Amino acid sequence: MKYYHPDIECASPETLKALQAEKLVRAVRHAYDRVPYYRELMRQKKVEPGDIRSLEDLPKLPFLTKEDLRKAYPYGLLALPLSDVVRIQSTSGTTGTRVVAFYTQHDIDLWDESCARAIIAAGGGKDDVVHVCYGYGLFTGGPGLNGGSHKVGSLTLPMSSGNTERQIQFMLDLESTILCCTPSYAAYLAEAIIQMGVRDRIKLKAGIFGAEAWSEEMRRDIEDKLGIKAYDIYGLTEISGPGVSFECSEQTGMHINEDHFLAEIIDPETEEVLPEGSKGEIVFSCISKEAFPLLRYRTRDICVLSREKCSCGRTLIKMSRILGRSDDMLIIRGVNVFPSQIETVLLRCGYPANYQILLDRVRHTDSLEVQVEMTQEMFSDTVKGIAAREKELVASLRAMLGISPKVTIVAPRSIARSEGKAVRVIDKRKL
Repeated sequence: MKYYHPDIECASPETLKALQAEKLVRAVRHAYDRVPYYRELMRQKKVEPGDIRSLEDLPKLPFLTKEDLRKAYPYGLLALPLSDVVRIQSTSGTTGTRVVAFYTQHDIDLWDESCARAIIAAGGGKDDVVHVCYGYGLFTGGPGLNGGSHKVGSLTLPMSSGNTERQIQFMLDLESTILCCTPSYAAYLAEAIIQMGVRDRIKLKAGIFGAEAWSEEMRRDIEDKLGIKAYDIYGLTEISGPGVSFECSEQTGMHINEDHFLAEIIDPETEEVLPEGSKGEIVFSCISKEAFPLLRYRTRDICVLSREKCSCGRTLIKMSRILGRSDDMLIIRGVNVFPSQIETVLLRCGYPANYQILLDRVRHTDSLEVQVEMTQEMFSDTVKGIAAREKELVASLRAMLGISPKVTIVAPRSIARSEGKAVRVIDKRKL
């Protein structure tokens, strides 16, 4: 099976656009009629449901932000009575107060099918063993890929995160073929598998990794160590969780499930809609959700959209990997820095993907320190040799970032590992 929904994934632009327009009109009316909070936002912008008749009318709608979700907590954006709602999910809270999203059974079915498309695109099928070690519970990663695997008909291992030795034992005993987790945990598992000497015994062929930003260099490192093809997946709890978009075998961006999500790119400062191919903040409108309709939701994620023809046959628009965030971008001595830039340099220079970025402010001046582990081979270096490596890294990072950080190379496995989202940045500044 090459596609889960070929009639949608390979639809003509005209067919897809007609479907989107129909669903957008219906979604706007649903939100306006059933969500007083959203109705007030529309009134403030002097727009009514009747003003939205086509996709070209989308920019007339107000934006919705995570701050709106926090203000409306817990039930202020709920569009249906609780008797129609079967589940909640919640954000991790890594960038602020948690927000809660609601799902009807229909919402969950569509979410599961979106994740099924991702599994099929990664080469999955009924004969595969899908090893899910995203977190379960309130986190969307585990439930999303779990549901998608069920839709495909694969044997599903609902491992959740943690207990790495048990993960690897099940991986060996049940011959897992598709690994689903964060990229940082995939890198951690790869380390442990190699250390245990069982690399030649694992049957993995593919990995579906998301929930945090990762670089192309990190992808290749994971692929080389695990002998797999690593696929990106994207989602937000507020929107539906993983499966908003997914990568195909071409690995040149993630196809957005456009029958459920309309995507725009805006300038995060001016809020102006930018043309295709522009780098900016991606904004999503959910046109299929029942319980928790979100229209023009600002994700704060920076990426690029492209409709270039894809060799996989899918006609769904692609979004690039996340290039950073408009709200967690690090501004250091007036320079914009994304952690992914630092990761790219470290991996290019042969260092493992285990590092931390330490920010502080001393005498009103920002300081930037990058701590990175050395490999076992580097561990035998002399103090002089390590100092030389640090100097080389400083030069490479300066070339990428435009500022000179302090670099500290530390012993192998001395930086705390994460079985969920990796903690990359420790900011001690009082900004």
